[in-house]
Amino acid sequence: MEIIAPWRIWDIKSRDEEIDYAEAHNIPLKINRETNYSKDKNLWHLSHEGLDLEDPANEPQYNKPGFLEMGVSPEMAPDKPTYVTIHFEKGVPTAIDGKEMKGVEIVTKLNELGGANGIGLADLVENRLVGMKSRGVYETPGGTILYHAHDVLETITLDKMTQRMKQKLAIDFADLVYNGQWYTPVREALSAFVTETQKTVTGDVKLKLYKGNIINAGVTSPYTLYDEEVATFDEDNVYDQKDSAGFINLFGLPIKVKAKLDQKRNNK
Repeated sequence: MEIIAPWRIWDIKSRDEEIDYAEAHNIPLKINRETNYSKDKNLWHLSHEGLDLEDPANEPQYNKPGFLEMGVSPEMAPDKPTYVTIHFEKGVPTAIDGKEMKGVEIVTKLNELGGANGIGLADLVENRLVGMKSRGVYETPGGTILYHAHDVLETITLDKMTQRMKQKLAIDFADLVYNGQWYTPVREALSAFVTETQKTVTGDVKLKLYKGNIINAGVTSPYTLYDEEVATFDEDNVYDQKDSAGFINLFGLPIKVKAKLDQKRNNK
């Protein structure tokens, strides 16, 4: 597929020259020279770069007219929280507040709810593949809510070792996607691992959206690994509390042995 990139193959060398070209050819623009941020937008997010954001010392002007497009700043969000319940089937979101929706509908709806409550603003300096660092501000209201809800559901549906391994591999998976390595055997292998982990990630997650914050408000799943009888602080017959002494002795044995040997070596 041929890629047409005016900045790379034409003689345009700056954002100002891009605006000059657009004005000369009557191409309508949503920006002017003062709000001339570099923006990339799709269903999932909106990125902002350039102008005052090029200096990491500058605070993003979230309330500046023409800056935010998918939502408002947390300060401008309503004083009343918004509750939302998201249902997942095998890790895939399928409904909001009991209403079944397809993927695009879910992201669109959560973009609306999240944006209105100042959710999903991220100010970060990323490491580009070519080696440079780049500062950008991102709006990802729906995606931020989905990631949070999914993580909450996994806390009760995945065992500790699987959850930890998934968290470790997430960095490698993200790098593969970021670096354009989607069509590779290793990405396919990691996707297979993720698919396997999601077999029990089914349930409902209730969240409270309030002034840029996502607050947990309850989670349930037919595959939950959380047992109130085991976790209770009340009287129970799950295990003998005296067993903890033996566990502590065995668990701390390597540390104790090292300390004793270090002491012997220091005495010599």
